[in-house]
Amino acid sequence: MWKKIKQLIFIVLILNVIFIIWGRFFNPPITITQIGGLFEYGKLHRDYISYDEMGSNVKKAVIASEDQKFFNHNGFDYTAIEKAMKNNEKGKKLRGGSTISQQTAKNIFLWQGRSWIRKGLEAVYTFIIEKVWSKDIILERYLNSIEMGQGVFGVEAASKYYFGKSSKDLTTSEAAWIAAVLPNPKKYDPKNPSAYLRKKHNWIMRQMRNVSLK
Repeated sequence: MWKKIKQLIFIVLILNVIFIIWGRFFNPPITITQIGGLFEYGKLHRDYISYDEMGSNVKKAVIASEDQKFFNHNGFDYTAIEKAMKNNEKGKKLRGGSTISQQTAKNIFLWQGRSWIRKGLEAVYTFIIEKVWSKDIILERYLNSIEMGQGVFGVEAASKYYFGKSSKDLTTSEAAWIAAVLPNPKKYDPKNPSAYLRKKHNWIMRQMRNVSLK
């Protein structure tokens, strides 16, 4: 029995290694979150494109919104994590301190949710992809796989869905609208923005001025 368990663990580890190396060169064929969106909304809008095809505005907008230290950290923003933990202890509602690297690990390899098991695996995958992949690859995988609407995944599909154009052609304002729906794309809609979303959009526009792609 124990021998079979060890064999199973070994096989799982080997498959994970293969998938991580494979992911350095290719976008995932499908993710658990995308499957969930397909079942929930009966549709799956996505259009994988290369890093260079995305244009700079949408990259800057998402970095400004989600992780302004992306190119400078090792996968973890310890200041943001500490702040999130302190606020959670006080009972304040605050989004977590996850970086783009952590979100990429979750979106590509894992599932949504807040369990300690998932968070632990997320940390492991984050550490590995930061070592095996480059920052550009991590950002490309993130921007191609991130949920950006009901059944809409990736910045290219989101650009066409919300604005009828490719992501490389987005204006600064349009890119900021797409980034503004994160981290709750099922709730927020750039086509019908709430007062909060308008405020966040304006904040992202200001923050984009400070974002450098390297």
